[in-house]
Amino acid sequence: MMVRAVLLAILLLLVVRAINLLLRGITGGGGPSRRRVPAQPVKLVRDPVCGTHVPPRPSLSLASGGTTHYFCSEECRAKFGKP
Repeated sequence: MMVRAVLLAILLLLVVRAINLLLRGITGGGGPSRRRVPAQPVKLVRDPVCGTHVPPRPSLSLASGGTTHYFCSEECRAKFGKP
């Protein structure tokens, strides 16, 4: 009889904890440490050869005529340079 009461108490504890976690997830009560910081938007530039939009910082670039062009790949940069 005692073992049954202990097992019932453990089961009740697990059910209450699961309901608490579920309600916290629904209401967003994770607290300030769990909130996501929104990412900073990145302005994309268009590759003049294939039209792909790329972020300017990690992409390949080529300056010509006072303008900087950004490319998604070496192939696009090479095609742009050919007449």
